[in-house]
Amino acid sequence: MPIVRTDSLTKTYGDAAHPVSALNAVNLAVEEGEFLAIMGPSGSGKSTLLYLLGGLERPTSGQVWLRDHDLSKLNDNDLSRLRRTAIGFVFQFFNLIPVLTAQENVAIPLILDGMPRAQALKQADEALAKVGLSDRATHRPSEISGGQQQRVALARALVTKPAVILADEPTGNLDSRSSDEVVQMLRHTVDEWGQTLILVTHDPRIAAYADRIVFLKDGKIVDENRLKGQGTADQIREQLSRVALQ
Repeated sequence: MPIVRTDSLTKTYGDAAHPVSALNAVNLAVEEGEFLAIMGPSGSGKSTLLYLLGGLERPTSGQVWLRDHDLSKLNDNDLSRLRRTAIGFVFQFFNLIPVLTAQENVAIPLILDGMPRAQALKQADEALAKVGLSDRATHRPSEISGGQQQRVALARALVTKPAVILADEPTGNLDSRSSDEVVQMLRHTVDEWGQTLILVTHDPRIAAYADRIVFLKDGKIVDENRLKGQGTADQIREQLSRVALQ
């Protein structure tokens, strides 16, 4: 059974007189240990889909399942707890707290869930070691590079050992070198630690690291590509660039 799946997932904004459809009956299934990329033009519903998968927004109709949890049936408290314990988020602008160290930023989800501070900090150190930032544990966000800040954000997403990580344009605020480092680290979490990862990106170079790509247009899935074993990364990126421009 897929770890994440949707059933006729629909999201409409506005009122009955002036509805704006962001997603229209999307059916999607993501297997455990899969790296899925979501692409599409601006306004296609990419981020809306990701926010619905993560319980950050509620659907107008349809369902989102995370393992055996139907997110649409959870109350706000249960949904908040599920987000803290089972879903890791990585955003474009890092969302780190400026006055806290890298270690403290990573420990926050554990502390919020009631873990003693000393234990939370220890697990934060382990997560920072996974992303190669043990030597930056006591640094604040302003004291490290953008790429390192995003790796701290990834460590924070990993620290709860979530069922799935959702990444919304995680390289969109980085230069090309830092982007490659971050997406290679994301790929590593899938290959080495069996993490399930769903990533929204507009960049074919980044999407080419995924196992599968779905393309959204006008709130619907219009195309899908499976990537493993389909040529070199450069060939795949060229192919994706053509599809993305259609």
